[in-house]
Amino acid sequence: MTTLTLTVGSAANGGSCVARHDGRVVFVRYALPGEVVVARVTEERGSHWHAEAIEIVEASDDRVDSLCPIAGVDGSGCCDLAYATPAAARRLKGGVVANQLERLGGHRWEGDAEEVGAVGATGWRTRVRLDVAADGDQAGRAGFHRYHSAELVTDLACAQVPDGMLAGLDDRRWPPGAQLHVALDDAGTRHVVQSGPRSDRRASTRAVEGDYEAVQRVGGRTWRVPVTAFWQAHRDAASVYSELVRDRAQLSPGMTAWDLYGGAGVFAAVLAESVGETGHVLTVDTSRGSARSARAALADLGWVEVLTDSVRRALGGQRRRPDVAVLDPPRTGAGRDVVDLLAAAEVPRIIHIGCEAASFARDVGLYRGHGYTVEEVRVFDSFPLTHHVECVAVLSRAAGSNVGSPAQV
Repeated sequence: MTTLTLTVGSAANGGSCVARHDGRVVFVRYALPGEVVVARVTEERGSHWHAEAIEIVEASDDRVDSLCPIAGVDGSGCCDLAYATPAAARRLKGGVVANQLERLGGHRWEGDAEEVGAVGATGWRTRVRLDVAADGDQAGRAGFHRYHSAELVTDLACAQVPDGMLAGLDDRRWPPGAQLHVALDDAGTRHVVQSGPRSDRRASTRAVEGDYEAVQRVGGRTWRVPVTAFWQAHRDAASVYSELVRDRAQLSPGMTAWDLYGGAGVFAAVLAESVGETGHVLTVDTSRGSARSARAALADLGWVEVLTDSVRRALGGQRRRPDVAVLDPPRTGAGRDVVDLLAAAEVPRIIHIGCEAASFARDVGLYRGHGYTVEEVRVFDSFPLTHHVECVAVLSRAAGSNVGSPAQV
């Protein structure tokens, strides 16, 4: 085992901080800027190494006792900022996003991540997935993964989840190799759905507690969403983002809006309210389960079209220019093909949501290459105790200002 004594520099994207040793960059987890630490090298990759702080020699004023009892070195890999004050964590996250935006998106921004709702740094999560150990002494036990490891931590006392959400799940043995999807819905009911283990023919999915679908509410509308499907993990995120979309979309009756990577159609609902029955809203997602939830929840909004398809294919078939497009792509971002299609469709206003700082910044750069102006950037601390953030960019483009060479719709 190689150990190094390092003086830690600024935060990097991905949950580490940057240090240097003999001209080599070392990415150090579980450390804060300005600290002196003893770090254990975990991976050597030529010009840069990865390490984890196993001893804090000189601590930052921002360091606290871990807010998550199972996180840290040799613990669960999820709560990788549980040892920083929540305010310091938000400041660090803002700095990381600012760095990525400038380097990858060519856009200067500064600010801190914003709190989401009033729940605080702990007990905010309403959905979680547990893996079940397939073999060894832990076979049949549910748990969280250690960082970049197949090993599980079977103590389920994670600080992200509310008290009682995982109660009793560590008292029984589950089918080895299965997954448990747990949701605490807006009716206060816990749902536990087991998927797998995968047999030679197919993986089975069944509710072992509660129902297969969970009740979720945003505004005055109710969704029934499969526990295995996507829903915002933070209890207040869907409401906060919906209100932001409603305000920044600047829609009026009769207009057209696209809700891309729309999931269960939460954004489609507020867009539909703005454009009214004389308008049109298209919501697109690849998930059949999410589409079913959207169709059921939005059944009274006849001017909403729910399409189950990839966003790229869906855009290729559209002939009606929207007044606004809202995108909430996966961690990999929307990418060049989708941004090119939006620019080719001459969408004048875009609200782009991203849950990974680097891919979000790259997408912003792609928009800017097509002549879009960044009106606003917001960064939300939607995943407290972790390095993850949710970013929102509001972009606009005047007619005829296409700078790049996009594919044609």
